[in-house]
Amino acid sequence: MYLKDKPFSFSYFGPDLHGRFSLSKYRTRGEVVAPTTKKRQKFMNETVSVDQAIARGRRMLNYPVIGIIFGVSLLSILLQTQRILPSWTVFAGFGLSLLLAWLWWHVMGTKWKIWAFENVRNVHELKKRAIRERLLWPDDSLFANTIPHSRTDREKWAFLQEKFKREDIFHDDPTIPNETIITYAKGKNFAEMLLMLGVAALGVYLTAQTDRYVVGPLAILAGTIIAFKKYRQATNREPQIILNEKGIRLFSNRFYDWNEIQNEEVVSERAGKYTRHYYLRFDHRRGSISLKIDNYNTDQERLNSLLILYKGRSRKVPQR
Repeated sequence: MYLKDKPFSFSYFGPDLHGRFSLSKYRTRGEVVAPTTKKRQKFMNETVSVDQAIARGRRMLNYPVIGIIFGVSLLSILLQTQRILPSWTVFAGFGLSLLLAWLWWHVMGTKWKIWAFENVRNVHELKKRAIRERLLWPDDSLFANTIPHSRTDREKWAFLQEKFKREDIFHDDPTIPNETIITYAKGKNFAEMLLMLGVAALGVYLTAQTDRYVVGPLAILAGTIIAFKKYRQATNREPQIILNEKGIRLFSNRFYDWNEIQNEEVVSERAGKYTRHYYLRFDHRRGSISLKIDNYNTDQERLNSLLILYKGRSRKVPQR
């Protein structure tokens, strides 16, 4: 729309700063004058913490999905046992529960994602946490774009991408000391040692009292070796990871300065059908590190929080 000689004004009905539709007024002298940059760049309602957003995501997505799957499946089993429905409806009920759970997750997932990234300031931390909590798919996942979006949702999400151009604000926690030392978990390793001694004892019984001359000795050997390993870890009080505002020092006594560390995160990897292992990973100038932390006196969320905090202290990022 263009008039060269006369200024004119017009009204436009469309999405505003937050993606909500409203009436906007413009003026022009040969070109449309956009709203002020200050208004475009201002994000409102950034009062929700990452922890609060993740907790709400669990309530909106994870818990209802579990309830739908178990509820519909149990209902179909109950109706079949009462002979109200034929036996094949048990399988149909399980399939229906998965379909309903999928629909719930994808519809409510969109609502939560828009709300969370609209109301949380530190969107980079939120995205990492949401992926770890399985509230979002990773960007390289085949399912990352399967969530159905309305036109309004797409416009809101496109606008929220501007927030990723800003660095997260650092919030210090005065309750965290200047240095954190992570060692082997004494109680956990002793418990696993006792379990393995039980396996070895079972092997002794199988060898002495039955004719299982292969399984018994294997159980004795495996149980003894693993129990000894767990004993050494439980009694090892040497620091395995030291974190402070200068960097990370590992059990090998190798020190990595925060200035050379990138992509630091604790991730989980599936090992088999029911087992997960956790690794501290980061890139540095000479390569990359992947350290298994399953037997340490920390966990994924705590160590990730410490990584953010100590790196933030090293940068001394001011709040705005």
